[in-house]
Amino acid sequence: MNETISVTGLGIICSIGNDAATVLDSLKKGESGIRSMKYLQSKHKELPVGEVQLSNEEMKAILGISDPKPMSRTTLMGAIAIRQALEQAGISDLKGKRVALISGTTVGGMDLTEMYYEQMKTDDSLLYLPQSNECGKSTEEMAELTGLENAEICTISTACSSALNSIILGSEMLKRNEVDLVIAGGSEALSRFHLNGFNTLMILDKERCRPFDATRAGLNLGEGAAFVVLERDSDKSLAYISGYGNRCDAFHQTASSENGEGAYLAMRDALEMASLQPEDIQYVNAHGTGTPNNDISESQSLKRIFGDKMPEVSSTKSFTGHTTSASGSIETVICILAMQNRFTPANLGWKNHEEGAIVPTLGNADINIENVICNSFGFGGNDSSLILSMNKPESTCSAGDDYDIGIIADELITSADDLKELKEFISPMESRRMGKLQKAAHLSSLRAMKAAGTDCPDAIITATSRGMLEISMQFLEDIAANDEELLKPTLFMQSTHNTLSSAIAIRAKCHGYNTTYSQGDDSFRWAMRDAERLIKTGKAVTVLVGSYDESTATFSEFAERAGKEAPQAIYARSIVLTRK
Repeated sequence: MNETISVTGLGIICSIGNDAATVLDSLKKGESGIRSMKYLQSKHKELPVGEVQLSNEEMKAILGISDPKPMSRTTLMGAIAIRQALEQAGISDLKGKRVALISGTTVGGMDLTEMYYEQMKTDDSLLYLPQSNECGKSTEEMAELTGLENAEICTISTACSSALNSIILGSEMLKRNEVDLVIAGGSEALSRFHLNGFNTLMILDKERCRPFDATRAGLNLGEGAAFVVLERDSDKSLAYISGYGNRCDAFHQTASSENGEGAYLAMRDALEMASLQPEDIQYVNAHGTGTPNNDISESQSLKRIFGDKMPEVSSTKSFTGHTTSASGSIETVICILAMQNRFTPANLGWKNHEEGAIVPTLGNADINIENVICNSFGFGGNDSSLILSMNKPESTCSAGDDYDIGIIADELITSADDLKELKEFISPMESRRMGKLQKAAHLSSLRAMKAAGTDCPDAIITATSRGMLEISMQFLEDIAANDEELLKPTLFMQSTHNTLSSAIAIRAKCHGYNTTYSQGDDSFRWAMRDAERLIKTGKAVTVLVGSYDESTATFSEFAERAGKEAPQAIYARSIVLTRK
């Protein structure tokens, strides 16, 4: 295929507006949505957040939902944004079209799980909820609420780069003629799980965040959703997807490298794909969380790309808060609004320059923007960059099906007894800090790489339905038992679904493509499909694909009480695929 990808519709809901028009108005006026908590029931009222200013019941009313059954804010916000995007694209009849709905999220319906967790242990009427915090469940619910039940449904969970990676995947599927239309983005609700997790890392500011400012003290969490409709070569294009890149920093689970290697590589790949030079970029929407580490690291990566010809740069998290997994799509929509309306959003709160950091823009009300870079970086160094263009770009299609694929290693772990063999690769002291599933994932992947004769694959792709469930449930129990105090940061650091993929990348020093699929029983199929696409298009020669899941006694009890088969206690399968 030799076609470009058009954005033909967009939808957004976040702390500065419930649709594109109100978001645009807030951006132009410089009005932040970061404020005191209103809806999140946390004891940490000292922490400002970027909440959507609607209750669950108000969102249900907007969607015409009369069912009194509790629903996650992740689902509700996502459905609102999807409906907006489809409406703007003028799409009402999908009959005969091959459609994909791709969403990014980390906590899914965790806001519901934590609210009813203790009741679930004794009340069988709530047994539909244990799966609510599975990432794929929220995407399925969004599809049901928006008439997309017959679409291919996919969920990506790469922490804070999830939504941008969803847009990248959708673009690839369109270029390969796998679908006719894609709705891609992400949704993430605030939860006590998320708030307390970030708080254990001591990176939340008690004042409004000030990205890139010398006095910055951390981020403010936010929530929201945004989705875009993607089509091939449309004459109703709002903007074009002209380039993108995904790389792994392969440095640390929660910190970025000093020189921003992953971010630099992602931006470099995006520019190369778009056939653009750095001087062709007029604006960069930075990841810009406001943490001391991120902003310096990202500044270094920007300087490596642009040198002394820095375009205007700002972080709009000073408006919305850090909407984590949804941030990439929310900021994609903001970039399109800025391009269409000829302005750059201000980097609110910036006053003091720090040596080594970029100097962000305080806003420009009249600027011609032809090309922008939108950056989105996640835990584990999952770094993604997207280039949006106002003018139709040259073809950025990859090569065709030129390569055959073969499996050269396949390793399976299904018993905790097998984990003692991990000492062949990892010291006992290091393995003690790992949960069971992380040990199993490491053992199977390291065995597979050894059998394949590779120390560092070109890409690492993971499939997991529930992630490190034991770790997540322990953190959930601790929040309740300790009343949101004295929690362990290690538990939160290991709770994200892409922990497994990024930890293996860090060990292998793999800076290549890295992603995690979390769509229930379909997760592995999506992972294999992506790996095959990478090899067929010549973007990778060797790909490590892992399928990792576990259960706990409590979760298995939930399943049995609900009349379902209890999940396997531990399952880790690692495959190495290569070009023949």
